[in-house]
Amino acid sequence: MLRFLLRRLLLAIPALFGLLALTFIMVRVVPADPAAALAGENASVAQIEAIRKSYGFDRPLHEQFWIYLKQVTRGEFGASIYSNVPVGRDIALRLPATIELTLAALLIAATGGVLIGTLAAVWHNSPFDHVVRIVSVAGLAVASFWFAIMLQFVFSMELNLLPLRGRLAVGHPAPPYMTGFFTIDALLAGRWSTFVDALRHMILPAFTLSLGGLATIARFTRSAVLDALQSEFVMYERAAGYPSHRIIFPYVLRNSIVTPVTQIGLLFGALISGAVAVEAIFDWPGLGSYLVQAIFTSDYKAILAVTLVIGVIYAAVNIITDLVHGLIDPRVAENM
Repeated sequence: MLRFLLRRLLLAIPALFGLLALTFIMVRVVPADPAAALAGENASVAQIEAIRKSYGFDRPLHEQFWIYLKQVTRGEFGASIYSNVPVGRDIALRLPATIELTLAALLIAATGGVLIGTLAAVWHNSPFDHVVRIVSVAGLAVASFWFAIMLQFVFSMELNLLPLRGRLAVGHPAPPYMTGFFTIDALLAGRWSTFVDALRHMILPAFTLSLGGLATIARFTRSAVLDALQSEFVMYERAAGYPSHRIIFPYVLRNSIVTPVTQIGLLFGALISGAVAVEAIFDWPGLGSYLVQAIFTSDYKAILAVTLVIGVIYAAVNIITDLVHGLIDPRVAENM
């Protein structure tokens, strides 16, 4: 197990290096000029050139990348070109908000997807199964930004049941900082009104973010449970007179859960990257909204830092998913 972990960590390093290099090249070859954006619309050519020289934009591309790479290996992301605030500090402040939203969406997608997929497989070819298949395809096809706007229109503007945007109501003080998760910090501080308010603000963005993942997990769970239900040991247990609930949950679900677990692990990284549009629509102060602002202002240091952080999280989650496979299925652990 330890050898497998070390091997996966070593394989993640070149992948992250390639991600950083590709993002650096893509950011720097776009027509937008960060020096001109910093100087402003009324800046002269001399002022733009002075800013370009002070930030090192006049150096060759490979030299700029080498300087930035050395900074990253020291744990430094530099200062934001737009606000002149250290990018690392901005990310540290905004990352908990994104992780909290992502975990909430993952919880909805995982529990709902496994439950719906299992029931659809047990009730194979029933009206419920047909509805699940249609809805799961629709869930994969619906654009998240359109779905977010529809939820805002119905539940916030028309029914006035849930907040339209933000992480807390205007004027509602944030709980004392302990974990960065407003729901957990509010519970630890005993501020129940803050917990309820934070939870209400999280419902719409979390459900929007979970839609595609819920449909994916439901489809994979349904397929895996169907395969397990058709195996010989299930037929034997049914012939022996075991009730269905004693077959499905202890045996069928355990033998078919490996595939959904893989999708759940991959989904976590996809949700973090997919939170960009959702956070922008719901004005959620996380990495997604920070990245949108960085793109609009050509803040390439912030763009690179957020991309690298998401890549590290994605690689870590993949490694953890493989380790969980080994715990669930001993056959996988033997090959590690």
